Amino acid sequence: MLIQVVEQVKKVLWYILFANIFVAVVKIIIGNMIQSASMTADGYHSLTDGVSNVVGIIGISLAAQPVDEKHPYGHRKYECITGLFIGGMLLAIVANIVMEAVPKLMNPVVPQVSLESLVALVVTVVINILVCWYEYRAGKRLNSFILVSDSLHTRSDIYVSVGVLFTLVAIKLGAPPVIDPITSLVVAAFIVKAAIEIIQSTSAILLDSNAVDAELVEATVRAFPQVINVHKIRSRGTETHLFIDMHIVIDPEMSIAQAHALVHDIDAKLKSEIGPHLETMIHTEPYSEK
Repeated sequence: MLIQVVEQVKKVLWYILFANIFVAVVKIIIGNMIQSASMTADGYHSLTDGVSNVVGIIGISLAAQPVDEKHPYGHRKYECITGLFIGGMLLAIVANIVMEAVPKLMNPVVPQVSLESLVALVVTVVINILVCWYEYRAGKRLNSFILVSDSLHTRSDIYVSVGVLFTLVAIKLGAPPVIDPITSLVVAAFIVKAAIEIIQSTSAILLDSNAVDAELVEATVRAFPQVINVHKIRSRGTETHLFIDMHIVIDPEMSIAQAHALVHDIDAKLKSEIGPHLETMIHTEPYSEK
């Protein structure tokens, strides 16, 4: 099952890769033709989308490796590391945009905007919107962190392209060329926001932050009359690779077989309430008034 999901994720990434390369080439060529720094920079931004797709393909391939002696929990966190890399890549793009924009604030360059260049930019925006929608839906359907993260990356490219489009239209209508670098800086802020979202979500998983509401787990376990108390509830992981461990207090007269059956029933109930990809570790303790 896991292999099938991985192959589907890789197929989506290959589709997105070809779309991003096409969009990047169109923007870079036209940006150089009309001497628009913002459009050329936008093209290189789209090119980094393609790079992130390649990184994603590599990351998901590593994450799909089976459990071994050195990695008893598998290699799923490779996918999170890949998402973290994409977040870092976005911040690198921001640095490049800022370095390109600052000199042009001092010495603005007037782009030679044409109707053809505007139409081409609109087409690339439409393609990016379709790519972002398709990738995000596929990521949710396949429970793939890398696809969802990469779709946020693509969404930032849409912000960039729309900003560039408005800038070129405004310049075409007579606005001062200085708005070109100003728009680049505004767009950079949107990219920073997307990068922070990706880094925060991936870091939470890598640092084993709580993945499930402890109160939900406690309420589910306490619904079993044999459970006197439950404590030390901990959780980590993602929707497709989730771990929960806890301590439950039971009647000391309960047999090992009965306790074993109770643990299995709790595990099944938690799976039905939270998700089928859950693994539980339940430690039983005998009740004592002390």
